Amino acid sequence: MTDEDALDFAIVVYREDEQWEAAMLPIALTSDLHGLIHALRQQPSMSGTIGLVAVGDEFFVALRVFGERVSLFLSDIAASWEWPLAQQALDHLDVPVPDEEELDAITQDEDIALPAGDLSIFADLGLDEMELGALSGDVELLPDEMLSSIAARLGFSEPFERALDSVFG
Repeated sequence: MTDEDALDFAIVVYREDEQWEAAMLPIALTSDLHGLIHALRQQPSMSGTIGLVAVGDEFFVALRVFGERVSLFLSDIAASWEWPLAQQALDHLDVPVPDEEELDAITQDEDIALPAGDLSIFADLGLDEMELGALSGDVELLPDEMLSSIAARLGFSEPFERALDSVFG
């Protein structure tokens, strides 16, 4: 996939009548964390809402909003150097944006993603911390593929793919 083919998208996932549902959110929310959280809070759901955002072939953000509580996971902190959503995610998590030297010291110059946030964000739904960490660190997968894997693992693959197909065909 080239940069021109890379997908930017934001999807809200929620339960309605014991069924998973998913819908696309405005593309502008791929660079606006506060707007994204606000949009997720607008979706009525007894069990809260999930937000999944892919930004090109760079990174993804996963959120769970339940009332005032917001859990957030960022797949790669290095994305914060170039992408507003990643920088806003680190701000929300109160994690300082590392410079390249700091990140190189942590990753030892390896081509790996360093996630931040709540690795247990989906543990109660069956995706534990180790699986999420391994999935987000797989440099062979693009963010949309990682999110598709998460959707499949959590049991809402069909509504997730349907929402994507509604826009990207």
